[in-house]
Amino acid sequence: MNGQKLLAALAGIALALSIGALVLLIEGRSPLDVYAALVALSIGDVDKAAITIKNAVPLILTGLSASLAFASGPINLGQPGQFLMGALAVTLVGITVDLPAPLMIPLLMIAAAAGGALWAGAAAVLRHVFNMSEFIVTLMLNSIADLFTAWLITIGGPLAEAGALSPRSPAITSSGRLGEIGVFNLSILVMALVAVAIWYVFHRTRPGYEWRIAGQNALFARLGGCPVDRNFFIVMLLSGALAGLAGGLLVMSGPYRFIRGIGANYAWDGVMIAVVANSALGATVLYGLFFAALQTGALGMELLTAVPSEFIQVLQAVIVLVSVASRGYLSVLLDRLTLRRLSRPSPNRT
Repeated sequence: MNGQKLLAALAGIALALSIGALVLLIEGRSPLDVYAALVALSIGDVDKAAITIKNAVPLILTGLSASLAFASGPINLGQPGQFLMGALAVTLVGITVDLPAPLMIPLLMIAAAAGGALWAGAAAVLRHVFNMSEFIVTLMLNSIADLFTAWLITIGGPLAEAGALSPRSPAITSSGRLGEIGVFNLSILVMALVAVAIWYVFHRTRPGYEWRIAGQNALFARLGGCPVDRNFFIVMLLSGALAGLAGGLLVMSGPYRFIRGIGANYAWDGVMIAVVANSALGATVLYGLFFAALQTGALGMELLTAVPSEFIQVLQAVIVLVSVASRGYLSVLLDRLTLRRLSRPSPNRT
């Protein structure tokens, strides 16, 4: 993200927070107290910051999944289903295989990525063979994944834990569980390495260049000799792998099993983050951290300030609307201000 885009993004967030402050004032609340509580409860100390960053892992990975696809051409909205299939793959491998941790953890990560990639690959195959829109297919596959995984862990189901009082699977082996370095969960390190790798491939390699060109103009990319169809399939697989890895890491870092509702809203929030970030990979990471901070501080904020935690959902919606709606206007305004500044005569010019 260049300086101008960063400034426009910050201006959009500031405007959204100002609107949120106005709503709080109308309700007779103190915006300073509410926002101070959010900051203190999300990044107030190292322990809270560690929790916030851990909570950001699935948001960032699903956001990167959506951003990578959108910026490269495919419209992959299957992150919820791919997330679930990645979590399911980790669960299946984790309860049937028991290896030492140095082997087990990479194996589970590969399984998670493979689960998400296969689910996204199904949509890519249908697009290639039957010319079916991946936009529609990925949405439909979300429902199939949700219902299928729910059936598997339903009490009495084939993957349900014996004697459990709620729908859940048996726990994965202890050697497949991610520990901590200090107060920071290892999933954070995995997420950071993956984010750097994806950014490097997208911005510093020939395939990444081809993906970017196809995302901007598929016809131009095809006429220029780019293998558009092959790249479409690769991007869909990689996008699905990122969403699947997000689900797998969530299982591996706790609750160590597949439970009902494990997907929560992580994947849809990731798509929302990609939209706000305008599919920029670096911005996706930053927005993922920001939204994780809002969500992490929401419950404690309700206890300290008596402001309902639903206010954060409203604030998130306002941020999305303001950031997207004002993006073009702010960019034009900044361009004009920059041009005006550069066109001023230099004070040293005679």
